[in-house]
Amino acid sequence: MAQLFAIAASQAGPAHSFMLGEALQAAAARLGHELKLRVVSSFGTQDGFSAGELAQAGAVILAADAGSGIDRSALPADRLLEVAPEAVFRDPAEVVRQALARLGMAPAAAPAAPAAAPAAQAAAAARPLKIVAVTSCPTGVAHTFMAAEALEQGAKALGHQIHVETQGSVGAQNTLSAQAIAEADLVLIAADTQVDRARFAGKRLYGASTKAAIHDAAALIGKAQAEAAPWQGDAPAAAAAAAPAGARSKAAAGGPYKHLMTGVSFMLPFVVAGGLLIALAFALGGIYVADDAHQGTLGWSMFQVGSKAAFALMVPALAGYIAFSIADRPGIAPGMVGGMLAGMVGAGFLGGIAAGFIAGYAVKWLNQWIRLPRGLEGLKPVLLLPLLGSAIVGLLMLMVIGKPVAGIMTALTEWLKGMQSSSAVLLGVTLGAMMAADMGGPINKAAYVFSTSLIASGVATPMAAAMAAGMVPPLGIALACRLFASRFTAEEREASKAAAVLGLAFITEGAIPYVARDPLRMIPACVLGAATAGALSMWWGIALQAPHGGVFVLAIPNAVNHVLLYAAAIVAGSLVTALALRVLKKKVAA
Repeated sequence: MAQLFAIAASQAGPAHSFMLGEALQAAAARLGHELKLRVVSSFGTQDGFSAGELAQAGAVILAADAGSGIDRSALPADRLLEVAPEAVFRDPAEVVRQALARLGMAPAAAPAAPAAAPAAQAAAAARPLKIVAVTSCPTGVAHTFMAAEALEQGAKALGHQIHVETQGSVGAQNTLSAQAIAEADLVLIAADTQVDRARFAGKRLYGASTKAAIHDAAALIGKAQAEAAPWQGDAPAAAAAAAPAGARSKAAAGGPYKHLMTGVSFMLPFVVAGGLLIALAFALGGIYVADDAHQGTLGWSMFQVGSKAAFALMVPALAGYIAFSIADRPGIAPGMVGGMLAGMVGAGFLGGIAAGFIAGYAVKWLNQWIRLPRGLEGLKPVLLLPLLGSAIVGLLMLMVIGKPVAGIMTALTEWLKGMQSSSAVLLGVTLGAMMAADMGGPINKAAYVFSTSLIASGVATPMAAAMAAGMVPPLGIALACRLFASRFTAEEREASKAAAVLGLAFITEGAIPYVARDPLRMIPACVLGAATAGALSMWWGIALQAPHGGVFVLAIPNAVNHVLLYAAAIVAGSLVTALALRVLKKKVAA
């Protein structure tokens, strides 16, 4: 057994550096040798050996880019093999063989496998993969397309082919064909909502969040390649069994949040349509357009469509698709029935959330425990599960939880409506800080869901505070790039143009590239500015009927009640973020 050492350093990012090292260690182990590893990245140097051990090394592999800045003076020139990262990703076993050849050694066969297995495994690992992927986030805007772009770039860097379908706010784009799925070696789903996986039956599949794809797509693809398991329908048993206990518990913990976000993603179109139709009705017929005196007019009719149709379907859609996320299609009917009953008893969106989870888990449990002869199995999804699920959730809503939840909802609504000055400002500060805390992550979404859900109850001030705060991080950063250019690189200043546009469209994720580079300074500055905007919006009593769209919905009459004050709140928050960055960030080297 030879004592091999390797130094891995890739300018493509920390994940690439670690993947280089792991590929070399795995190849050496398959060939019967031990390899000690040093990884050099932007995280620093992770040493697997000392300088003394390096001096006694049998052979040293330096897998690094030309401009990585590795000091070669301490490396043994006669036993050093320098290779490009691409060569390692292409065939790590061959790189190890070349290092062994310098010692005049033939690689040993792996003891636990037939002699041909290591070569076959290396060839399989080196072969470019055909990958199909799906990305989706609750609002179907920023994270959906950022994750898709990141996966495309990550696959290209690793030499794989990839076809990414985006399930965004305008529906599926770049849709995967049956042929593409059939030819795929790997299916990767990066989504924060439920994605229908039926078409991937039998394919090796791996699921993750959009955040994982955006953060480091190459590392995610590598993990998917190693851990993906054949999808077997409702429950990928092989994947569950193979996953470590920590991963299973983490996935379980993230389940309810994902189910809630799936419901929210289907609810949002109803909120958007209903809120804007009501705003347009007020613009056409005045504040009393809903009165009988206006019956038959265009304004009255639009108000009916918005309030009695779109808003009436909001809670059933929320509940139905929470249940869908948990129990697939058989959960939709019981969930919607429970959501409709939540609206009837006055339980509002809180009742809808409860109904969705009750229906979903009830149907899932029934599906697991009801066993029928093969010939009658088709009755479960169309008869038994909707019938029993609807009965369970319906009776619970009417006889057990409906009235208590309705009481909570009424108290919450009255409290929010009766807010004055200081308490309203406190809520604005809280919502604003949450919107900027993780730029579209769970904290941001919690504040957003709370705000959007209250619109149907006639409380639209939290929505105004949340949207103003969500616009501030990218706008504040873009403003800082103009006012305090010395704090940013030329690349960051150029990218600020795109960040400003994303901010105007209420896409908080436009700040992510800046936050990823310098989170300790960027996040506090963004939170401070967003909290300012949220506080001012609540203090001035600004109400917003549209849950998305940024400044582009302000032109719609009555979408927001105080347009100029709302603009002032956004500008003030952006200015606070810019000034905070002036204080927190240091000048960059010229």
